[in-house]
Amino acid sequence: MDKKALRLEIGALKKQLTAEQIETASAALARQLFAHPIYQKAQSIYGYLSYNQEVRTMAILEQAQKDGKRVAVPKVYGDRMEFLWLDDLTAVAPGAYDIPEPVADDPIADDETALILMPGLAFDQEGRRCGYGGGFYDKWLSQHPGHPLVALCYGFQMRDHLETDPHDVPVDVVLWEDIP
Repeated sequence: MDKKALRLEIGALKKQLTAEQIETASAALARQLFAHPIYQKAQSIYGYLSYNQEVRTMAILEQAQKDGKRVAVPKVYGDRMEFLWLDDLTAVAPGAYDIPEPVADDPIADDETALILMPGLAFDQEGRRCGYGGGFYDKWLSQHPGHPLVALCYGFQMRDHLETDPHDVPVDVVLWEDIP
């Protein structure tokens, strides 16, 4: 299946999710993440502020701060993205594509070993991912390699095998939760 068809299929499935299904799956995925050594070793988390029917990340970011980890989230500037430290998780507003992002423009996050939570539309067990099509994460990661990468997704986002392009950066760990 090509990426365009996959994006349409997964997008349609996500639109069918209820708020309760999203919250239940998100809580289960947060527990999986917190129990994983990749999270426990991290001193900083570069997360994202979930949008539409994505796995909810706010509770993860809040817990990371309680666990003494620094938190950063992305902000888009034209065709590029930067991670910004975010001490106040309420200091956000709709930004590019109406996705929540920090209101401030600094400080730029600078932890070269931070754990990155990767959004995406589909994943496979080898860590290949199909993003939303903007290429922001792949571009950023090409300039900042070496970060541990984790994806959180619903079971229907998992595929047996995804075809990827040479510039697509795979994730190290994919955690998923089936929707009943």
